[in-house]
Amino acid sequence: MTATVVKEAKPPAPVHPDGARGRRARRRGRVVALLFVLPALLLLGALVVYPVLFSVGRSLFDASGSQFVGVDNYTEMFRDPTTLTAVRNTAIWVVVAPTLLTGLGLILAVLVEKIRWATAFKLLLFMPMAVSFLAAGIIFRLAYDEDPDKGVLNAAVVGVHDAFTGTSSYPDARPRDDEGLTRQPDGSYATRADVSPGGTAALGLVGIAPKDLPGDAEPAREAAARPAGADEVSGVVYLDFTPGGGGEPGVVDDRESGLPGMKVEAVRDGKTVASTTTAADGSFRFTGLDGGGYTLKLPADNFAPPYEGISWLGPTLVTPAIIGAYLWIWTGFAMVLIGAGLAALPRDALEAARMDGANEWQIFRRITVPLLAPVLTVVFVTLVINVMKVFDLVYIIAPGPVQEDATVLATQMWLVSFGGGNDQGLGSALGVLLLLLVIPAMVFNVRRFRRSQR
Repeated sequence: MTATVVKEAKPPAPVHPDGARGRRARRRGRVVALLFVLPALLLLGALVVYPVLFSVGRSLFDASGSQFVGVDNYTEMFRDPTTLTAVRNTAIWVVVAPTLLTGLGLILAVLVEKIRWATAFKLLLFMPMAVSFLAAGIIFRLAYDEDPDKGVLNAAVVGVHDAFTGTSSYPDARPRDDEGLTRQPDGSYATRADVSPGGTAALGLVGIAPKDLPGDAEPAREAAARPAGADEVSGVVYLDFTPGGGGEPGVVDDRESGLPGMKVEAVRDGKTVASTTTAADGSFRFTGLDGGGYTLKLPADNFAPPYEGISWLGPTLVTPAIIGAYLWIWTGFAMVLIGAGLAALPRDALEAARMDGANEWQIFRRITVPLLAPVLTVVFVTLVINVMKVFDLVYIIAPGPVQEDATVLATQMWLVSFGGGNDQGLGSALGVLLLLLVIPAMVFNVRRFRRSQR
């Protein structure tokens, strides 16, 4: 018997998706995607790529742009003292500002969680972000003004200083040239002739406007002489000026005012043996003096210039002062970002730590900060990129005489190119240097975002 072998029919070959139709669909999808992306690419090329390439090429030419100089501009900028100052100041900005902002933002974000009106407090701290750098620069230029009548910071500093130290009421007072007082090397004034016990002295001063007299000043009265052999010396310190004219220099007239609160010393053999302060009518008196002559002295403290506060915008403090303005603007930004990260922390870990007996400081240091490390890093790197480009605040707040002391790379690039230097070759080299410094921070930030998305 013959066996019949039946072969199974093969199933039809599946249509592979990579056929001609699939390839056309993918090609069409790429074209559509490119059409959507094309406007953004054109804008990016016009505003970023072209300026970068042009700056790199321009940095290889001289100031006129006609002669190729190679890397001379790059070597020149590191020989220029002002550019080295800009590099140093930029380094200070990069280290100090992001560190302080990240720390302040972390502390405020943690503390805000503990208060009732957290939203209002966040809004209040974030409001400076709505102020332009130009407006913020003008605000802080006025706040840092050295004149206490204009600068609010110096007004506060002077108020605190005068509350504890006091200030002279007669900074501009001086005797007439023909009066019996001579100026000493230490700024004080002393009588030319000695005064013996029983004698009197009239010490007239000028240089004080009547409107600047203390409110308790009374009309001056010339001291009466004492009998010979008395143990006291008396006198008067007065304003040797008669309002409305008239009067005789060196003589106490009826309408002349005494100078209250003036310190007077009796000096013998170079040593102060007695000291007193004038009354409301300018009178003074020393008692219990031994016989002999005494020099009457008005110490330099009476004529010390008033305390004017701190030179916030001087060469020493101008950079820290501008960084302070930057902190005022960006603290809210750091606090809000870190607060968002703080809100996403697992609360069970914090509660477990509290149940195990950890105090708030231990929870903050060992749990909160480590869990917030990715957010803190992003905030820090973002601020580093931002401070490298700071220009407005430095240019507006720093006065002209200290502009070089406060300059950073961005301001130096502008000053060299357009602010009087007219050397766009060197300015382009500074721009390329600034780009090279920013790129590593940008790459780090992009990589961190990609890792967080995974």
